[in-house]
Amino acid sequence: MSLFVTEMIVKIFFLSGVVALPILIVWLNNRKRINETNQRTQIVLAAIEKNAETDVEDLLKKMAPQKKLLKEKLLNKLLWGGIISLLGLSCIAIGLFLDFKNASTKDVAMQYWLGGSILSVGIAFLVNYAVGKRFLAKEIEAEEKKMTIQA
Repeated sequence: MSLFVTEMIVKIFFLSGVVALPILIVWLNNRKRINETNQRTQIVLAAIEKNAETDVEDLLKKMAPQKKLLKEKLLNKLLWGGIISLLGLSCIAIGLFLDFKNASTKDVAMQYWLGGSILSVGIAFLVNYAVGKRFLAKEIEAEEKKMTIQA
């Protein structure tokens, strides 16, 4: 196979990954939303046909997907912060192991850089959790009261 053909194959894969894949993802996401809207519409129309006195607004509120609570979002950040921090620490530990095994300094330095950067992202998630918890305490409490009233 010639060099020209190989370069063309690489360019085709690159263009398909950079251009076609994002377009496909956006199209599929929009298609999913359209299908969900159509299904809700059919359910509401069927409910109206069976009972003309149906409260459409109440039915739509019950069918709407539940929003994530602030507490859930914060706990999700805590979870990912812990996971990513542990991943960063494990990369640093591997770097220490390589350092003790007298591996090449380039490999050890790369492992430390990788571990440090991953650890910093994990710490950023944990800081985001702590700051969010402090600033959103009143909103979380109000959300919890609202949920207990609704239940």
